[in-house]
Amino acid sequence: MTGTLGGRRMHDWQEEVLAEVRSGRRISDRDIVDQVRRAVLMQRLPPGTRLPEVTLGEVFGVSRSVVRKALTRLASEHVVDQRPNQVARVRAPSIQETRETFAARRLVEGEVVASMAGHFDAASMARLQHEAQCERKAHGQGDEPARIEHSLAIHHLLAELSPNCVLGTMLTDLILRTSIVIALYRRSNLASCFLEGDHMTLLAALERGEAEAARRAIHHHLERLEALLDLSPRETRIDLMAILGHSGGLSTP
Repeated sequence: MTGTLGGRRMHDWQEEVLAEVRSGRRISDRDIVDQVRRAVLMQRLPPGTRLPEVTLGEVFGVSRSVVRKALTRLASEHVVDQRPNQVARVRAPSIQETRETFAARRLVEGEVVASMAGHFDAASMARLQHEAQCERKAHGQGDEPARIEHSLAIHHLLAELSPNCVLGTMLTDLILRTSIVIALYRRSNLASCFLEGDHMTLLAALERGEAEAARRAIHHHLERLEALLDLSPRETRIDLMAILGHSGGLSTP
């Protein structure tokens, strides 16, 4: 991944972290896990980004032991790669793993939406429709970070509302893995991964109670999304210290 995902997205993530630190609240390893996971989901920390313990400790104002706990958790969630005597990095899945991730997600999310069709209450459907409308609005305004956030919210809601909790948990993991591979392999000239009408088509099938139509809709959506990727190897050369240094560096509280 080149430096194209730097700039505004990285700055936004840095500002979120700084706000958390400045609040004066004690930062735990769980907080660091949540912040890094969210940054990866939002494609603000691209695959391959180095996560040195010292730098993270300075960013969050915590000891290296707290950072180590956080990195261990992130590794267990497949967000980062940790190897002996090497700096942890945001995971950079291979092309083969990328294809396997999409195949697995089609199976899992297809089953999730098929099992949900016709079993929504009005409040849950309203939440999903609101996120789909917000995604479309953000795309129209050229706000890609907000569009990604609303798109992710739709799929996370599907996982949360799944009648099968095991499949819901699997889907949550696959959403994160998919976000990582999109950040790594999206075409450099692609301004947005917005797929017009896909989410509304899915929600319409769910509201009508058409299980197979919902399954086809999510398969179609994921196939279109995978087709937007450039599945050719590329090198990652993004350093966390350099990224965070754009605003003149960070100071510990």
